[in-house]
Amino acid sequence: MATQLQATQSQFAAYIRDPENNPKPADVDHRRMAMYRELFFNNIDSFIASNFPVLRTILSDAQWLELTQDFFARHRCETPYFSEIAEEFLAYLQNERNNPDDYPFLLELAHYEWVEMALSIAKDTPVLGSGDFLENLLLRRIALSPLAWPLLYRYPVQAIGPGFLPREAPEQPSCLIVHRDEYDQVHFLKTTGLTIRLLQIFQDQGGMSGESCLRAVAAEFPQLDVEALMSNGLPILRELAEKGILIPAVDA
Repeated sequence: MATQLQATQSQFAAYIRDPENNPKPADVDHRRMAMYRELFFNNIDSFIASNFPVLRTILSDAQWLELTQDFFARHRCETPYFSEIAEEFLAYLQNERNNPDDYPFLLELAHYEWVEMALSIAKDTPVLGSGDFLENLLLRRIALSPLAWPLLYRYPVQAIGPGFLPREAPEQPSCLIVHRDEYDQVHFLKTTGLTIRLLQIFQDQGGMSGESCLRAVAAEFPQLDVEALMSNGLPILRELAEKGILIPAVDA
């Protein structure tokens, strides 16, 4: 009995996912199955559209429907939580999506849009630096806030929209910092590759002084003048700390 029920459930789910290639359960009315599928699919479609509004805007109705139906039929989600479906959609784009007609920036744009949602619901509560911390950044141990993400994209995802759909990546990547402030507002900052590398070092080390980090950057870029980097780097550190992107490192 249990085996028969499981088989019926599997057939039910397979039909709902992909009715073109799977038969419906024989004892369920066709109209009811169509209603069930529409209910399930519309929920997923609506959720993805709300989390990827730019992606939805740049695709025609037919393109969007093909994309979401392919995700619905092909991808096997590993989570029952609606808040994590957007991440599942990213996994699908990265590992399963294979359509040569897609925009070349599709995955990067989707990731850029997902970041905002991911940061908005992150449960981290970093402790921001005090005035003393801001005044002694070269000496104090600094860490990258868990609510600040340095990002590199091949395409200028922050500018993509219906009026700008690049087919080729520019020579220079787009360097962005996405962070959530103390008021739980998510911000996107355009920055330089040098600043991204600075943040990556703090992220990798888990905590180091501002001076040590700047010297580490100088060692990676020998074409830069060390003293100039130390002098110009301090205002950058202070700005990042004031925004809560850099915070005091927590001793283990």
